[in-house]
Amino acid sequence: MLILGLLLIAAGALVILTAVFSSEGTAAMLGNDLTALTIFLLGLGAGVAIMWGLWILKYGTARSLRQRRERKQLEELSAKLDRVEAERAEDGARDDERG
Repeated sequence: MLILGLLLIAAGALVILTAVFSSEGTAAMLGNDLTALTIFLLGLGAGVAIMWGLWILKYGTARSLRQRRERKQLEELSAKLDRVEAERAEDGARDDERG
Protein backbone atom coordinates (compact mmCIF):
# COMPACT_ATOMS: atom_id res chain seq x y z
CA MET A 1 0.00 0.00 0.00
CA LEU A 2 2.78 2.36 0.92
CA ILE A 3 4.64 1.80 -2.33
CA LEU A 4 1.47 2.17 -4.44
CA GLY A 5 0.61 5.42 -2.68
CA LEU A 6 4.08 6.82 -3.22
CA LEU A 7 4.07 5.77 -6.88
CA LEU A 8 0.74 7.52 -7.51
CA ILE A 9 1.98 10.69 -5.82
CA ALA A 10 5.21 10.60 -7.84
CA ALA A 11 3.37 9.97 -11.13
CA GLY A 12 0.96 12.85 -10.51
CA ALA A 13 3.77 15.20 -9.56
CA LEU A 14 5.80 14.12 -12.61
CA VAL A 15 2.92 14.91 -14.98
CA ILE A 16 2.41 18.32 -13.41
CA LEU A 17 6.12 19.16 -13.45
CA THR A 18 6.51 17.97 -17.04
CA ALA A 19 3.58 20.10 -18.18
CA VAL A 20 4.83 23.18 -16.34
CA PHE A 21 8.50 23.06 -17.27
CA SER A 22 8.40 21.64 -20.80
CA SER A 23 6.02 24.17 -22.34
CA GLU A 24 7.39 27.35 -23.88
CA GLY A 25 4.36 29.45 -24.72
CA THR A 26 2.68 26.55 -26.49
CA ALA A 27 1.11 23.54 -24.88
CA ALA A 28 3.24 20.52 -25.67
CA MET A 29 4.03 17.50 -23.58
CA LEU A 30 6.42 14.74 -24.52
CA GLY A 31 6.51 16.01 -28.10
CA ASN A 32 2.72 16.12 -28.53
CA ASP A 33 0.65 19.25 -29.02
CA LEU A 34 -2.06 19.55 -26.39
CA THR A 35 -5.46 21.22 -26.50
CA ALA A 36 -6.89 23.14 -23.58
CA LEU A 37 -9.18 20.21 -22.77
CA THR A 38 -6.24 17.80 -22.76
CA ILE A 39 -4.27 20.07 -20.43
CA PHE A 40 -7.27 20.32 -18.11
CA LEU A 41 -7.77 16.55 -18.09
CA LEU A 42 -4.07 15.90 -17.45
CA GLY A 43 -4.13 18.30 -14.53
CA LEU A 44 -7.29 16.74 -13.19
CA GLY A 45 -5.83 13.24 -13.55
CA ALA A 46 -2.60 14.27 -11.87
CA GLY A 47 -4.52 15.84 -8.99
CA VAL A 48 -6.67 12.74 -8.58
CA ALA A 49 -3.58 10.52 -8.66
CA ILE A 50 -1.93 12.60 -5.94
CA MET A 51 -5.04 12.59 -3.75
CA TRP A 52 -5.56 8.86 -4.28
CA GLY A 53 -1.91 8.23 -3.44
CA LEU A 54 -2.18 10.24 -0.23
CA TRP A 55 -5.36 8.37 0.75
CA ILE A 56 -3.72 4.98 0.12
CA LEU A 57 -0.67 6.09 2.08
CA LYS A 58 -2.86 7.15 5.02
CA TYR A 59 -4.96 3.97 4.91
CA GLY A 60 -1.91 1.70 4.67
CA THR A 61 -0.16 3.43 7.56
CA ALA A 62 -3.24 3.24 9.80
CA ARG A 63 -3.75 -0.42 8.94
CA SER A 64 -0.12 -1.26 9.67
CA LEU A 65 -0.25 0.56 13.01
CA ARG A 66 -3.45 -1.26 13.99
CA GLN A 67 -1.92 -4.63 13.09
CA ARG A 68 1.18 -3.89 15.18
CA ARG A 69 -0.98 -2.97 18.19
CA GLU A 70 -3.04 -6.14 17.84
CA ARG A 71 0.09 -8.28 17.51
CA LYS A 72 1.54 -6.70 20.67
CA GLN A 73 -1.68 -7.35 22.60
CA LEU A 74 -1.76 -10.96 21.43
CA GLU A 75 1.86 -11.48 22.48
CA GLU A 76 1.10 -10.05 25.93
CA LEU A 77 -1.96 -12.30 26.31
CA SER A 78 0.03 -15.31 25.16
CA ALA A 79 2.74 -14.58 27.75
CA LYS A 80 0.09 -14.31 30.50
CA LEU A 81 -1.47 -17.59 29.41
CA ASP A 82 1.92 -19.30 29.46
CA ARG A 83 2.54 -18.05 33.02
CA VAL A 84 -0.87 -19.25 34.22
CA GLU A 85 -0.38 -22.68 32.63
CA ALA A 86 3.06 -22.98 34.24
CA GLU A 87 1.58 -22.08 37.66
CA ARG A 88 -1.19 -24.68 37.21
CA ALA A 89 1.36 -27.31 36.26
CA GLU A 90 3.40 -26.52 39.39
CA ASP A 91 0.30 -26.67 41.58
CA GLY A 92 -0.69 -30.00 40.02
CA ALA A 93 2.79 -31.42 40.65
CA ARG A 94 2.66 -30.31 44.29
CA ASP A 95 -0.76 -31.90 44.76
CA ASP A 96 0.52 -35.18 43.29
CA GLU A 97 3.49 -35.18 45.70
CA ARG A 98 1.20 -34.61 48.71
CA GLY A 99 -1.46 -37.07 47.64
